[in-house]
Amino acid sequence: MQQFSPSETALLSAVDAVPMLAQVQAWSAVNTGTGNLAGLAQQAALLADAFAALPGTVTLEAPAPVEAIAADGSTIAVDYGQHLVLRVRPQAVRRFLLTGHMDTVFPADHSFRQTRWLDDATLNGPGVADMKGGIAVILAALTAFETSEAAAAVGYDVMINADEETGSLSSARLIADLAHGKVAALTYEPSALPDGTLAGARAGSGNYSLVVRGKSAHAGRNPDDGRNALVAAAALAVGLKAIHCDGLSVNPARIDGGSANNVVPDLAVLRFNIRPRDADAESKFARAIEVLIAKTTTDHDVTIHMHGGISRPPKPIDARAEKLFGLVAQCSALLGQPLSRIASGGVCDGNNIAACGVPVVDTMGVRGGAIHSSDEFLIVSSLEERAKLSALVLHRLATGAPL
Repeated sequence: MQQFSPSETALLSAVDAVPMLAQVQAWSAVNTGTGNLAGLAQQAALLADAFAALPGTVTLEAPAPVEAIAADGSTIAVDYGQHLVLRVRPQAVRRFLLTGHMDTVFPADHSFRQTRWLDDATLNGPGVADMKGGIAVILAALTAFETSEAAAAVGYDVMINADEETGSLSSARLIADLAHGKVAALTYEPSALPDGTLAGARAGSGNYSLVVRGKSAHAGRNPDDGRNALVAAAALAVGLKAIHCDGLSVNPARIDGGSANNVVPDLAVLRFNIRPRDADAESKFARAIEVLIAKTTTDHDVTIHMHGGISRPPKPIDARAEKLFGLVAQCSALLGQPLSRIASGGVCDGNNIAACGVPVVDTMGVRGGAIHSSDEFLIVSSLEERAKLSALVLHRLATGAPL
């Protein structure tokens, strides 16, 4: 088997695993549900201090404006936290992008607040795998990478956003700007399986709201004068489920609306999500929803307005991504940790990066599991494992690994 070069051996020895667990425990103690702006501000300040140890400039970037549809059909603004960006050697010709997220799915009032040991090797806690462990991996890998001579010839940006768990709507433009011109990208979602398996191709994702407006009437005196928005929304939900097929998941998720039992409801809002496997599935959905809206409008004599769209484009594996996956797998095997990969219906910022034409491996974070639940866990030994993997991948990218 191929051996490490002297510079690579020194690089791997420079990975300091000692502070990583304490960082994860401290960061996990801060609730950073996407809507908890105070918690996110506290976390951003902690991360800014931590990443200031690296060369370059740390900034906190304002979230872009985002609108959503309220239960009453009105358009409202949604507030998000600031996004952390570290820019190192921006003048370098060869540059990389590393991304993570500080938000979790656990709101400020959630009962899942503390870490605890499940056994000597496994830590349970909010965000320990998804992805505060991943942030610790980024920091440790880059700290080691900066000790190598190869680092001086390249540059990189690090972005830790505050809204990944809800689709990165306020950071999508920032992601695209940072991805521009990058040779490769690494994203630190936890491994797809606890054994370290990577996520490969990913479906896309889009979230939508259909605002249905009918006409109110008395349910006893003149019900036929009304136009029941709730019934129309139900028809839309059934029609959407009929669009669901192999390669295009369609999930009607919620209907807001209704009125008193003696009133024909004149408003309903249907929420749904789609997961297209590829661009053809996206196009198929666009045609089908247009037909469904037109039919429902006619059949129920209502008006329908659609809000939303694809926030995560499908992420196929092209030739350059295949080479990057090959490099990661090669490096991992040399470290005694053979890797495989599987396709995933889940989505992340890797979708957005790939849509910019940049090859990305987006499960470079820790080994763990049960994410998005109170059973979430981190396999603690994977902190050092994955930091060494990233440091080695970055070194080989910096020394000219072709993509």
